[in-house]
Amino acid sequence: MSPGSGTTGRTCMLWRVRLCSAFRTILACTVIYLTTLYAPETLKQLVAHPAYSYLTTILIVSADATLGDALKGFWHALYACVQVLSLSILSLQLIGPALFTSHVIAALAVAVTTFIVALPEVTSLMCKRIAFGQIVIVYVGTAIHGNTAQADHDQDDTVLMHPIQVASSTMLGALASVLAMLFPNLVFYHEDSFLAMLSPHLGYHQVGQMCRKYTDNARKRLSLYLEAVVSQDSLVALDTISEAQHLTIVGEKLLHSIKQKQVITKCFLQCEQEALVWERPDIRILKPSCTDLEKKLQDIDVPLRGMEVALTCCPSFPVAMIDKVPKDAFTNIKSHIIHKLEQLERISPFYMTKKNGNSLDWSFWTLENLCHEDFLAFFFLDCLKLLQENTEAIEECKKDTEIKSFSGSQNQSNSSIIRCRSTLEHMIPSKASLLLAFKCSLSLCLAVLFGLIYNEKEAYWAGLTIAISFVTGRQATFTVTNARAQSTAMGSIYGILCCFVFQKFEDISFLPLIPWLIFTSFLRHSRMYGQAGGISAAVGALLILGRKNYGPPIDFAIARITEAVIGLICFVTIEILSCQVRAAPLVKLELSHCLGALQECIKDIVLCDNNQSNLQASIFPALKQKQDNLKSHLNQFEKFVVEAELEPNFWFIPFNSACYRKLLRSVLKMTDLSLFMSNKVQSLSLALKRFEVAAEDLQSHIKGMKNDIDLFKNIVCSSLQCLQELSSKKSLAVRDKHDMQLGALHEEDDECSILSSFLQHSNYVSDGIDTGEGKKDEKLKSQVILCLGGLGFCITSLLREVQETEKEFQELAKWENPSNHVVV
Repeated sequence: MSPGSGTTGRTCMLWRVRLCSAFRTILACTVIYLTTLYAPETLKQLVAHPAYSYLTTILIVSADATLGDALKGFWHALYACVQVLSLSILSLQLIGPALFTSHVIAALAVAVTTFIVALPEVTSLMCKRIAFGQIVIVYVGTAIHGNTAQADHDQDDTVLMHPIQVASSTMLGALASVLAMLFPNLVFYHEDSFLAMLSPHLGYHQVGQMCRKYTDNARKRLSLYLEAVVSQDSLVALDTISEAQHLTIVGEKLLHSIKQKQVITKCFLQCEQEALVWERPDIRILKPSCTDLEKKLQDIDVPLRGMEVALTCCPSFPVAMIDKVPKDAFTNIKSHIIHKLEQLERISPFYMTKKNGNSLDWSFWTLENLCHEDFLAFFFLDCLKLLQENTEAIEECKKDTEIKSFSGSQNQSNSSIIRCRSTLEHMIPSKASLLLAFKCSLSLCLAVLFGLIYNEKEAYWAGLTIAISFVTGRQATFTVTNARAQSTAMGSIYGILCCFVFQKFEDISFLPLIPWLIFTSFLRHSRMYGQAGGISAAVGALLILGRKNYGPPIDFAIARITEAVIGLICFVTIEILSCQVRAAPLVKLELSHCLGALQECIKDIVLCDNNQSNLQASIFPALKQKQDNLKSHLNQFEKFVVEAELEPNFWFIPFNSACYRKLLRSVLKMTDLSLFMSNKVQSLSLALKRFEVAAEDLQSHIKGMKNDIDLFKNIVCSSLQCLQELSSKKSLAVRDKHDMQLGALHEEDDECSILSSFLQHSNYVSDGIDTGEGKKDEKLKSQVILCLGGLGFCITSLLREVQETEKEFQELAKWENPSNHVVV
């Protein structure tokens, strides 16, 4: 396939996905439009707040939602309605609508109710956002119409009716979202199965599509890696590797998307389960194989990344030692792995995997003694072997699934107890939930207060603009606020222009919304505006074109934009006053945590022999936990880097994005290498445990190899410790006695002595392994040599990468203070 055709295919796929999302948003908004304008009068009076119906719909279907997401959003909306109805009716009955004519009382009521709703950690963020918007409408509406309610003879009915209208309008938006997702996939969507095209927009099918895309991505990467490793031309090999690196980025995005669909939170009442749970109530009984799909795909991605690391480290092509491998071997293993990968494309619980009786026999690989130049080739072949082993595990997916289905009923009572216990724990407010509740209540209180003071009639929009802006974690506050302000203005201006053009055709004024909703579907995925800007732009036009009898469009648009700016100013002010730490200093702190976690992982890489079976049983599980902890810190580090890049400088020193990006790449590479190294050490330990290695001279060489690994760990961890201490300082230009230890890895004699000793001991170990009859087992020897060669590559690459990291620290130190820098 030519590059042009590949780009065209990806573009068409992108357009299909975006148009599908826009089409369902249009369907949901059409349902609301027809209901609020042309329904019977009784129903129209009940859904008296069409603006909030549109806002609820945009919130639910904003992120390429599926039927499961819509059902989940419907539950969030219902739960929010129950909360706000009970709290608002109680407060209105106790205080009385007349007192809410005071702007201060109305703002305080918003603050108290918002704090109560935001405080429970058990409530999901979507539910809180919907509830915040309802609170603003209820209390601002009461403040505007309080005197009317006081003069009304049937005051109780008036007090009850307003919150009920808000709740009904909310549920109309939620119901419209579900109806839009029930529409078949006949338009703007591509499915391999005709039955899937006739079905609703299911997350189950979406995961299946992403799975098929990833397996196709993995097949292409594998083919490119094998093509590069046997290439006789360096230029051709480099072009092939570059193409594979692009596919790696695509594969990482697919894995991230699949993970988002697979994540289940610890607390059941948060209702943040994946869309599959909402779409398939019987999932506990069927236990489809896709439940643990993301982990299986990660097991395939790791060896593929290893092969890419090996090829990018190759100084020239052709690769040494590859000619010793039979040419048919690569063809056979490629077809074997691809056959197994194809089974991942079918995630249906009714799909039965077909067992392939022909497994690849590695004994035909005649591998000889190790040498330093062959480390790279051995590592590549070992990753290929690991990929084959991981794809073999796919065959057992269905068997394990069926076993889990039988054991699931037995463990159901235990899981219910655990779920209830987790729910009770989440009922106790944490420090984070208290801070969120405080920020939300104070922001909405000020927005409502100043909104009522400026323009009482349009005061809703000051609070509604920020009601959907709150997040539980960190966000780039100024960037998001800027995107919301610009998008609100764009949407409002578009609505005004359409009203001017279609002023004589009010019955078809909804039609201009169709191209705008398609545009905002693309806008939501742009780097400049994101979800926040896309939602604001869509709502801005919907509020003008989606309803009638709100007065002159220009006056309404100007008043709404002004109120929105008031709300955003209050939001930004509270975010600043809440002493939120900037992302730039957090980047350095998280870098220090990453280096510390990396040290812990490297320290726990221990080669165990037959006399250390107990140590082996305890170390490897603990190492897995430390590797998970390292990955968590890396994700936070990358997140803070992205956030720091979006922060405005103002009076701060500009964030050095280039340096930190280099450090991120280096730490990621060292993490991968440490993961590969632990895998090789574990495999080698198991091999030494299974076979006879009791000879005294062989044991001495195994101990010598262990000493080499320990010396390597001491040197690397010493350097990482110094880097960690530097990164924990306020400025890298500040030096102390620890800085003098940097540069230990520049002593090439230490590096060469470690590699030379390790190579010597490795050859003695591989030569000394015999079967019980005293004959060399060629298959075992090949496996051991692969592990040893891969281990040698990891040691060499880690030493080199730590040196590069030291240079990057030096570059960062020079940038922070050009006149005084750390010498490494």
